[in-house]
Amino acid sequence: MKILLLHSDFIKYELVRKEIDLAEESDVKEESLKDLAVLFTCIEAGDHDETVSRAAEEVKETLNNLKVDRVLVYPYAHLSGNLAKPAEALKLIRLLAERIRALGFEVHRAPFGWNKSFSISVKGHPLAEQYMSITPAKEEGAEEKVPEALKAEEKQESKWFILDLDGRLIPVEKFDFTGHENLRKFADYEIRKSRVVDMVPPHVELMRRLEIADYEPGSDPGNLRWYPKGALIKSLLEEYVTDKVIEYGAMKVETPVMYDFEHPSLSRYLNRFPARQYIVKSDDKEFFLRFSACFGQFLMAHDAQISYRNLPLRMYELTKYSFRREKRGELVGLRRLRAFTMPDCHALCSDLEQAKEELLRRFRLSKQILTDGLELDEEDFELAIRFTRDFYEKNGDFVRRLVKEMGKPALIEEWEDRIFYFTLKWEFNFIDNLGKASALSTDQIDVENAERYGITYVDKDGEKRYPLILHCSPSGAIERGIYSILEKAYKKQMKGGVPSLPLWLSPTQVRLIPVSDEYLDYTEKLADQIEAEKIRVDIDDRELTVQRRVYEAEHEWVNYIVVVGGREKASGVLKVRDRVNRRIIELTVQELIEEVRSKVKDKPFKPLPLPRRLSARPRFFG
Repeated sequence: MKILLLHSDFIKYELVRKEIDLAEESDVKEESLKDLAVLFTCIEAGDHDETVSRAAEEVKETLNNLKVDRVLVYPYAHLSGNLAKPAEALKLIRLLAERIRALGFEVHRAPFGWNKSFSISVKGHPLAEQYMSITPAKEEGAEEKVPEALKAEEKQESKWFILDLDGRLIPVEKFDFTGHENLRKFADYEIRKSRVVDMVPPHVELMRRLEIADYEPGSDPGNLRWYPKGALIKSLLEEYVTDKVIEYGAMKVETPVMYDFEHPSLSRYLNRFPARQYIVKSDDKEFFLRFSACFGQFLMAHDAQISYRNLPLRMYELTKYSFRREKRGELVGLRRLRAFTMPDCHALCSDLEQAKEELLRRFRLSKQILTDGLELDEEDFELAIRFTRDFYEKNGDFVRRLVKEMGKPALIEEWEDRIFYFTLKWEFNFIDNLGKASALSTDQIDVENAERYGITYVDKDGEKRYPLILHCSPSGAIERGIYSILEKAYKKQMKGGVPSLPLWLSPTQVRLIPVSDEYLDYTEKLADQIEAEKIRVDIDDRELTVQRRVYEAEHEWVNYIVVVGGREKASGVLKVRDRVNRRIIELTVQELIEEVRSKVKDKPFKPLPLPRRLSARPRFFG
């Protein structure tokens, strides 16, 4: 079954003529409805009652998120080439309307089997257009496999504390959050454990307006398209994180994207990791798409000959892509996706003391990546540490050391029993403009998987031993890093500041605007000079007023804007609009180059992702 859901201001349709003999009789030849969700619905061969039930539940979840209580079920055969027979399609269309009505919604249904004309107005928000594909579980083997760890996590009872800089473990309800507003929001969000999105966060509008990324209606929800500017930003972040991890001492590897569901080590691990999987079939086997680099790296380590002298042994992969079947109601923008890019670094350690020392190094590495690379301030993210009570009783000094390294109180989640494969996990969590928290950097002490995968090292006495494994993503998902940058920019704007991207990530770092075609050749020479110094520069040569072109450069968050005319050509001195600092400064070309280079420093560079002249560029959005 295929459903295209459109959150609409109105729809008006008129019956034109019957297309099939089974067309439903109707005395009403036209209908107009306001403020509703229109479900353009296509019944496919193989759909049955269970498919309809699952479709109704998915529709319910989406309608609740949209806060819509009126629905029109509109038969629409054009969504598939694999149609059910008309009699079966009519039966299931009627059943779908009944099931949605039984869930508490006002349901209207357009007659089946007619050629219709219609006009519709769709609301202009990012969740207004949603595509659903519901496959028959019996035929496709698509019954969702929910890992035991996820079921256990939903039932797990946690104790929540704040660990302050004095080492005091204070119950959350007794902690004074004065001066720690972000920490209070984070604690509230985590304790509620609700991940459903009830409002569209500001970064969604920004990612589209800045032509960074957008929803892909031709794919599964949670899979995005990346425009040239977004692909540039994403690739720069990927390169930066990878360089930092290799500098730290990790060996870069590459592993497959899918794995055998029946592999004994893998199937046991799946049930210890709290994530839903994508399942694919090949021949008579089921495979799952990876949700991290663990599987490939662990199988590689199993086959390696490792000495205690090799430890800590560090392996790294930038997984393009990782996949998790997050719930539909949790998906929004760049914050939570089903397909994402995850830098994933594991370290094999001989014992707990070596693991703690290594984890501290990675803690500092992660903090550097967020503050130096993403240019987040330390007040933008909060530390969470999660552990079993037994671990804390034996290693409390280490936990307190992490909080000291952070320099401010941390949220603590304590478990009575260990339901996962790790005994301790820490995270840096970004708090967005809606008070939602999203984990960026993270690391874990894994006490199970070395034995599960048969990973061993030879100690000083020639004996084989199982190492501890650390699981670290030093930045978190790359997409989520971009989300945090955009949310931070919006927050800055709401406080009266100028929103911007970090200069090293800005698709255009310098824009040149010739006052007329007479100065275009000179402007090109300036651009050549600037570009030669690894600075992304473009030229707005469009037939618009100078004022309009300056405005659009501001609107695109271009950091440095230069209008080029006779005065500039004669003197060699440029009036540079420094957008972020709200000032105009006079600089030579060389001084402008030095200004930019002093701010991007040694960050990775990639050339302009679009034609230099704006007149040669397509518009990807709006």
